[in-house]
Amino acid sequence: MSGIRPTGFLHLGNYFGAVRNYVRMQEEFECFFMVADLHSLTTHPDTKELKENVYRVLSENIACGLDPDKAALYCQSHVPETTELYLFLNMLAYKGELEKTVTFKEKVRQHPDNVNAGLLTYPVLQTADIILHRALYVPVGKDQEQHLEMARNFANRFNHRYGDVFPEPQAFNFGDELVKVPSLDGTGKMSKSENQNATLYLSDSDELIRSKVKKAKTDSGPTEPDSVKPDIIENVFSLLKLVSAAEVVEKYESDFNNCTIRYGDLKQQLGEDMVKFIAPIREKAAAIRNNPAYLKEVMEKGAEKARQSAQATMKLVKEAMGLNYY
Repeated sequence: MSGIRPTGFLHLGNYFGAVRNYVRMQEEFECFFMVADLHSLTTHPDTKELKENVYRVLSENIACGLDPDKAALYCQSHVPETTELYLFLNMLAYKGELEKTVTFKEKVRQHPDNVNAGLLTYPVLQTADIILHRALYVPVGKDQEQHLEMARNFANRFNHRYGDVFPEPQAFNFGDELVKVPSLDGTGKMSKSENQNATLYLSDSDELIRSKVKKAKTDSGPTEPDSVKPDIIENVFSLLKLVSAAEVVEKYESDFNNCTIRYGDLKQQLGEDMVKFIAPIREKAAAIRNNPAYLKEVMEKGAEKARQSAQATMKLVKEAMGLNYY
């Protein structure tokens, strides 16, 4: 089980860090992938663009290879059992532990005038999303490990108080090293909202991709054979390895080691290979987004699958809690 907030645009980091794993998981597991529209309300209470954002996230995920016939691809607010379980779990969550979460502290710094109860209890809702399907595996990055640990705590707390209903959810990524896609300016990883000029979005035009890659930070080049690459150069090579053929990577590795590398050529090659990679996803996503009837069908089908799973879980929850009065 995993979810994506409908805020910002999907980018290369989302693809290699998450969506690529989702596509692989749907072939081997029963999967529930959710557009987290309720989560987005904690920091984006203005809903004017929400519908369009939900459609965009759905279309980009399908364009990347998620198959609505294989996985349940649904919208969080279409499964009311989520909010019911969220309420029950709030009775097991303590203010002190919620205030200590790293993301809560960050959001308080970023939005000091919008410290709402939903923001504080974000990890509780996230737990409800996961354990509602009694999910065993959650494909998450390092930044979500604390929330997953809290999900395990809440699940165990429920089991301890009411009886065994929930398995412990575990982080999962096929045992591979998690991919962190560096930003083009060498200041961290690509982000939905920060350094937009240093992030390659799956909706970027060909020209914009070329222009962004052209501005990627480099240095004056190696002065001795077989030098260690500085971080900003390692970043560019990391991006090259994601989208370019092995022989292309080898050629530029060799040029770097021989001190003959021309960064202008390297960035031109990287720009063209990025265009080849992103353009088909962008075009397929645009075609899907222009077919609202299909997206409605996808959401209805996904919600039906998700609600079947959710209702089965909530029956167990209410029996365990003694809330089955008739």
